[in-house]
Parts: sequence; C-alpha cells; structure tokens
Amino acid sequence: MSIETPCIAVCMINPQTDLCYGCGRTMPEIARWPRMASSERLAIMAGLPQRMADAGMEVPKPRQKRLSRTDATS
Repeated sequence: MSIETPCIAVCMINPQTDLCYGCGRTMPEIARWPRMASSERLAIMAGLPQRMADAGMEVPKPRQKRLSRTDATS
C-alpha cells in the first residue's frame, strides 16, 4: 500500500515561508504525514500549489512516474 505524497525529493524548508521548496508542506505536516488519514493528505495536497503561489514560491512540476521493467515490456 502506498501513501499519497506531494514529495518530489527536494527537501529544504524556505526560511521566509516555513514551507518546503519542493512540496509546499510545513514541517509539522511532513512529520505527521504517515499518520494522517488519506482524506486529510489529499485535502492538503489539493491546496499546496495555491499555498506556494501565495507565498511567492515556484510551484514545481510533478514528477512523472517511472515505468518498471514489467510496464515497459507489456
């Protein structure tokens, strides 16, 4: 089972906004993420692009899912 995540592996907190440069989450959200209900994670993720834009941060493009060997050969 995988957990929904906005993480793009750019894990640094902007000292002016207290938001992660990569995903826009706060440190408390990042720390609680694995214990959140799926609905709470999805609600937070829905607001991250606007949150980052409001803070004057560049909104990164989502990572593309890599194909596994079995996906590439099917």
